[in-house]
This record gives sequence, C-alpha cells and structure tokens, in this order.
Amino acid sequence: MTDRRRLTSQRLFALTIGAMTLLIALGSWAGYASLAETTRVTDRLQLRISPAATAVVELGAALVDQETAVRGFVLARERTFLDPYSAGIETEQRLADRLRGLLTDEPAARARLEAVEKAAAGWRTAYAQPLIADPDPQSPLVVSSKTAFDALRADVTDLQRLVDDARTAGRADLDTSRHRRDTIFGIIVGGLLVGLFAIAFMLQRLVLRPLERLQASVRRIADGDFEHHVPAGGPPDLAELGADVEAMRDRIVTALDASRAQEERLRRSNSDLEQFAYVASHDLQEPLRKIASFCQLLQRRYSPQLDDRARQYIAFAVDGATRMQALINDLLAFSRVGRVYDNVTEVDLATTMRRVRSDLEARLSAATLECDDLPVVQGDPTLLAMLLQNLVSNAVKFRKPDTDPHIVVHVEPEDGFHRFSVQDNGIGIEPQFEDKIFVIFQRLHPRDVYPGTGIGLAICKRIVEHHGGRIWLDASYTDGARICFTLPRASG
Repeated sequence: MTDRRRLTSQRLFALTIGAMTLLIALGSWAGYASLAETTRVTDRLQLRISPAATAVVELGAALVDQETAVRGFVLARERTFLDPYSAGIETEQRLADRLRGLLTDEPAARARLEAVEKAAAGWRTAYAQPLIADPDPQSPLVVSSKTAFDALRADVTDLQRLVDDARTAGRADLDTSRHRRDTIFGIIVGGLLVGLFAIAFMLQRLVLRPLERLQASVRRIADGDFEHHVPAGGPPDLAELGADVEAMRDRIVTALDASRAQEERLRRSNSDLEQFAYVASHDLQEPLRKIASFCQLLQRRYSPQLDDRARQYIAFAVDGATRMQALINDLLAFSRVGRVYDNVTEVDLATTMRRVRSDLEARLSAATLECDDLPVVQGDPTLLAMLLQNLVSNAVKFRKPDTDPHIVVHVEPEDGFHRFSVQDNGIGIEPQFEDKIFVIFQRLHPRDVYPGTGIGLAICKRIVEHHGGRIWLDASYTDGARICFTLPRASG
C-alpha cells in the first residue's frame, strides 16, 4: 500500500500554486503600498515643494519691487514710482496665502513665512509709509530702511533655504521609494520564476518521469510481454495507478493462462472431433450401407416369398439406414464449418448464385427466382455457396400446395455490412419459432410432409456467424418467410 502521509502530485501542485498565489497577493499588496508611497512623495514634491520654491522666489521679487519703488519715489517724488509698490503688496499677499497652503506639512518653513510677513509689515509701517508721506532723501529713515529691508531679505533667503532643503529631502524620499518599488517588483518576478521552475521540476521529476516509466511498461505489456512487472513509483496517486495496472496485468496473466489451458483443451477436443468425423464418415457409414444394400437385395431376391408386412419391415429398415446416413453427412457438414472450410478470399456472390441456380436447376424448374446484383465479399467460397443453396432450397421446399415458388434475393448496405434477405411466398414461419429454427436438428413439420434432417438453417447460422455477421427471421413479413443475414463489406 502507498504511504497516505506522502503528498500526491495534485497536492504538491496545489501547494505550489497556493504559495505562488500568496506570493503574488503579498507582492501585490507591497507593490501597491510602494506605488502609493511613491505617488505621495511625487505629489508632495511636484504639487507642493516645487511650486513653493517658485513662490518664495516670486515673493522675494515682490518685496524687492516694494523697496525699489519707495526709494525711487523718495528720490524723484513722482507718484508713478509707487505703482510697483502697490502691485508688490498685492503680489506679496497673494503669494503668502499660496505659500501657507503649500507649506502645510512644513512647519519650519511656515514659521519662517510668518516671520517674513511680520517683518515686511513692520518695514512698511516703520519706514515705507513715513517715507511715502515725507519723501526726503536726506532723512535718516532712508539709511535705516535699507538696513531693515536687508534683514527682511535675509528672512526670505532663510525661507528659500528651508524650501530647498524640503525639496532635496523630497527627492531623496522619491529615490528611496522608487528603489523600494523596484526591489519589490524584482522579488515578485523572482518568486514567480522560482515558482514556475519548481512546478516544472516537480512536473518532470514527480509526474512525467513516473508516467514515462508507466507508459513504457504498459506498452511492453500491450506488445505481449505479460511477464514484465509494472513499477509503482512517484507520488501516491501515480503509485496507486501503477499498482492498479500491475493488478490488471496479473488478472490478464491469470486469464491468459486459463485461456491457454482452455485452448489446449479445445485443441484436444477438435482433434477428438476430427477423429470422430473420420470414424463417422467411414466406420459408421459402412455398416449403414451394408444394412441398406442387403435389405434391398433381400427384398429383390425373396420378394415373391414375402408378405406385405415383411416388405414393409424391409422398407422401414432401408429408410432408417438412409436417413441415418443423411444425418451423419449433415452432421459432418455442420462440424466442418470454420474448421475444414476456412479459405478466406474475395467471393463474387453473383457468380456463386449462378452456380447455385445451376445446381438447383431441376428443383427451380417451376420456381421464379429474382436476385439483385450481389456484391463481392470476403469469405470462404464453399461455405457461402452452401449458405445460398440452403436458403434457396428451403424456399422451394416449404412451398404452398398448388403454388409455384416465388423467391426474391435482395441486398442493401447497412453500417459497414451488406444486409441480405431471401424471401419466398411459401408456408412461412410463426414468430414464436424464430429462434428455434436455427437450432440443430429442430424440425417444425413431420418428415413425411417436408423431408430433411432439420440442420440446414443451423448450418446457415454457423456460416454467417463464422463470417462475422448475424442471421434472423424477419417476423414482420407475413406472406411467406423472409430470412435476413449480414456479411461484412470487403475491405478496400
């Protein structure tokens, strides 16, 4: 018995597929997380940090525009020089609002932005607005305004540095995320390749090789080497299959031994049958011929001295001996079917039917015989002639009183066979006797009404079955008898 604890090929494949499925699921989850992280880092860098860096530069430019506009107005005292100042304030406020939204996740930069806004508002209150109100180039506020604005510019520079640092860190995070993503995908691809290799290895080692050995063993057994033992290797399911094939081989060997023994008994039986046929054809018929001859001689020589009863007794003896000879001859003919007559060749049944017509010419003198174009079949010419002659003879013999026999021989194709029918207008056969008429020595009528030994249709049945066909009575035909039989079509 196979070890049930061992994994079958199906379980091995199921475990491998399950492991690959789990690897794909975990890899997909890890890949999804890595892609999500990469997307998050990329969005932060592209949608927040980079726009924030640009906005800081623009913010610095807007502040510079304010300081330049105030200094130009003080020197030229032209109101048009204050237009960049007003536009710079609007731009500063717009950029500051945008930077607060972009730097939500950057507390240091956001704090520096608030310091810049506070310093800018203080510079405008302490220096820009007083100088605009009293534009005096010699005012001490001009020098102190420049000093205060330089401090404001330093705050903007610090804000820009913080934003640049955040962008550098974001790029580093993006590189790390991409590397992690590529690593995970590499692990997934490698795991899949390893799983495929494992499946191919197990398929070759655990399934294909045992199957090849099993196939080779089965082929050797199919070629006739029934002594070859089938190996039971591989997983338990394949081992069980090999054990089943081995058990089947054992049964075949046992049946073959029994068949050989039966064949030997049959050979001896056939030998005894041949010996019996020889004895029946010589030793048994010789005394019967003597009995019939001497009884007939006795009748001719002493007929005047015998009374009617004695002549009747002698006639009975002659008739019995004659019928015994006929029975022996018919029995010999029945035993020779498939044993003595077995010369398989192409037989033109049309030629055979013409020979049957010639042999039965005297009996067919008052009969009408219609025959289709008969085909060529594979078989024994003597047996097939005997088949047609017996069927036509029966059609003539079992005629209705005062009615000329009308016989029709028909043939048609039927699934690789030729289907023949021999139909007559005679006395017919009752359907309940359709099986009995093919049994040897079975008669349906007294001998004084229809002569014969009751072996003709039994010989026909044996001839047809010997050629691979079947024979039967068509019970649907009621205007006489119709015997049907099949013969295989000739190959080619």
